[in-house]
Amino acid sequence: MNAGTADVIIIGGGLHGCSAALHLARAGVQAIVVEKNYVGRHASGVNAGGVRTLSRHEAEIPLALVALELWHRIGDLVDDDCGFEAFGQIRVAENEADAASLQQREQRLKSLGYTHERWIDADELYARVPALARHCVGGLIAERDGAALPYRTTLAFRRKAEAMGQRFIEGTRVRGIRREGDAWAVDTSAGTVSGGVLVNCAGAWADAICTMLGEAVPLEVIGPMMLVTGRMPRFLEPVVLGTGRPLSFKQTAEGTVLIGGGRLARVERNFETTELDFRELAASARTVHDLFPVMRGAVIHRGWAGIEARMPDEIPVIGPSSTAPNVFHAFGFSAHGFELGPIVGRITADLITAGQTALPIAPFSIRRFQPPSP
Repeated sequence: MNAGTADVIIIGGGLHGCSAALHLARAGVQAIVVEKNYVGRHASGVNAGGVRTLSRHEAEIPLALVALELWHRIGDLVDDDCGFEAFGQIRVAENEADAASLQQREQRLKSLGYTHERWIDADELYARVPALARHCVGGLIAERDGAALPYRTTLAFRRKAEAMGQRFIEGTRVRGIRREGDAWAVDTSAGTVSGGVLVNCAGAWADAICTMLGEAVPLEVIGPMMLVTGRMPRFLEPVVLGTGRPLSFKQTAEGTVLIGGGRLARVERNFETTELDFRELAASARTVHDLFPVMRGAVIHRGWAGIEARMPDEIPVIGPSSTAPNVFHAFGFSAHGFELGPIVGRITADLITAGQTALPIAPFSIRRFQPPSP
């Protein structure tokens, strides 16, 4: 049964798949997005929503800075502000060792020509984050960073793409991929979807798509955990990150507090389930207890974990396949892909429509995981 034909087939309805669909629509290219669950079901809908250029891998900085400009006018792109607030992000130094590490980072970036990260002393830190415990000595700030609402953002990209003619097929699993002449045929639980170009945005399941293409990758499946409290009086504007110990900490516009930082749940990928690790969550709670005295009486409302893909070098795979014609990858964002969503979709569309992109994506090539030629 033919389930549809388009110029491009996108596998995966997370933020990057929805963004690719939108940018292709803006270029006049028809796409079908195939999603095995529903749009935003896993990583894209349940992450911390950090819009972060702060502390990026050096290879990601050019993409992150361009993405940030898109975030600051996100309403122009998707007709929704996505709950984006730009109160900045600060990585705090709890001691002199943390401070030395952050100051070295600032100097390294300056040597590369970047000025978006700036060291702030304790006085400025406490002026910006007065609720912080008094043992901290400073921090590194990216003043134009912020946060958005991840599920709302993903749906905004989906709605805009659909309004421009793109099609989404949800609850549909990919069972096989094959060539039919110069086109791709994707066999799914709803029938065969055909198109000239294939885009792999399958997140934690992207390696299975790669295997179908004869292009194995060392993808690790992870489940970053989050906690959220009940509503509290407003005490925090910037997103606060840890340095010597993992923490991502922000207060939403509604007053709830989101606590993350990369501590991991146990994941059963085949069943698409996660099991929270309460020892790790207790460690997160201890960090919050130490850094924010106001939180010592807070009540945790619930906890959860997404399912994401992490690569060995913790930077994504973005760009063309090394084994198959007219195939492009965008996966493996290693728990920090949300901010990059708007620009990675544009990069993917540029590669498909123009055969190139103006941004430096060589470090993200899938070829880096292949053994060198003899």
